[in-house]
Amino acid sequence: MEVAELVADVVVVGAGNAALAAALAACEAGAQALVLERAPFEERGGNSRFTGGIVRFAHGGLEDILPLVPELSEAEVARMDVHPYPAAAYTEDIMRMSEGKADPVLANVLVQNSYQTLRWMQSLGVRFELYQTAVRQGDRIYFPAGAVVQFWSGGPGLMERLFRTAEGRGVGVAYDASVVDLLTTVEGRVQGVRVQTPEGIIDVRAGAVILACGGFEASAERRVRYLGADWGPVRVRGSRHNTGELLERAEALGARIGGHMDGAHAVPVDAGSPVVGDLQLGDLTARLSYPLGIMVNRDAQRFIDEGMDFKSYSYTVVGPAILRQPDGIAYQIFDQQTVERLEARYTSGSRPAMAGTIEELATKLGLPPAALVRTTKAYNAAVRDGTFNPAIKDGKCTQGIEPDKTNWALRLDKPPFVAYGVRCGITFTFGGVITNEAGEVTHRRGTPIPGLYAAGEITGGVFYHNYPSGAGLMLGAVFGRIAGTKAASYALRR
Repeated sequence: MEVAELVADVVVVGAGNAALAAALAACEAGAQALVLERAPFEERGGNSRFTGGIVRFAHGGLEDILPLVPELSEAEVARMDVHPYPAAAYTEDIMRMSEGKADPVLANVLVQNSYQTLRWMQSLGVRFELYQTAVRQGDRIYFPAGAVVQFWSGGPGLMERLFRTAEGRGVGVAYDASVVDLLTTVEGRVQGVRVQTPEGIIDVRAGAVILACGGFEASAERRVRYLGADWGPVRVRGSRHNTGELLERAEALGARIGGHMDGAHAVPVDAGSPVVGDLQLGDLTARLSYPLGIMVNRDAQRFIDEGMDFKSYSYTVVGPAILRQPDGIAYQIFDQQTVERLEARYTSGSRPAMAGTIEELATKLGLPPAALVRTTKAYNAAVRDGTFNPAIKDGKCTQGIEPDKTNWALRLDKPPFVAYGVRCGITFTFGGVITNEAGEVTHRRGTPIPGLYAAGEITGGVFYHNYPSGAGLMLGAVFGRIAGTKAASYALRR
């Protein structure tokens, strides 16, 4: 079979945040970069295009934030309550939430390069805005630690800017281009990729290859294989094209596969969410205001501490917990004390159930009324007095029930009551190819595979069990930039 050939200095597989950061860094280093996007043009951008755009970085306080959002007025700045988020705090969050399993070298690279990478992205035309779901109390805006800004217009805005810059700087982008294999020399050096296109098979020869094509979350077969049988029917929040074939291609070359292979970023989403991500909905399906109420399952029983932590630190625990409930569904219940505080995303998607009594609410939800009344009465009786303050971990808790609610416990006694059905939606998988601090994919022997780099959600080693919100986009950008720079240097030396 005759195979057509192309040549590039650096080939980047994927076209999300990590991929375009890699391609642009390679271009800045003097290399000719070619991006291969499996999706058609209309669906380009990978999982990054579906995100809300929050990005977590180490900073010294307001003086570091203002250069990222220079258009803020003096009045807006005066309302902001921003505390420093030093590198030590960022690192501690990652290590604590990974239960000490995160690779300390990779975590340090992420943290130490986070702020300067955002400033670099700003030089590429990327814009930022204040975190849109920060807590507003009176005339003050309270920002959680590390969660102060997001990419302007979320993931779609981020990708629009990156594509515009990439195209303006001569980075080639091929769509409907599915990489089916990695090309190597007899010595094991990666020297390109084999690509399936609508016109046929093409071999792209390259000095270096960067894998930045996401995890395996959109493959039901791989979800079951790696995560477990319960994960087969889970909702997919992002791109339908992230199915993980290149993990196995890399493993066949000897790449070390690891990290939390049976773990994933998964969060509560609208029960009526589509099976795979819808670009028109994007991140609007997320349902993350659960700390303001209670959650019950089909049996009308609470099953998790809704106030264990801020949503930024707990949502990837809550999603899998919902998946483990009967029929994989749960219900978030609020009353009039908190319903006005729900994220704006709750206005999209399925309509809530509303009722003047708990019995009536249970009937509308199809739950056993007597059981929901018992659960609510037991919860209300267990709520301790204290001052409710959603801007901090207020310690307003329950006592004597299982599970307790650790913070933000208000009695449900101000009807009408409002309830939203929620399911688990998977965002990305935690395991993948293992890289070193230079973004080089490592062999099972521990040495780098020559010519092969990786960044973003296809990599493993940093996130285990849980992760702080915004660290995923930051990880992709930091290691995309590093991998692109290192790959270009390697390719040009050859």
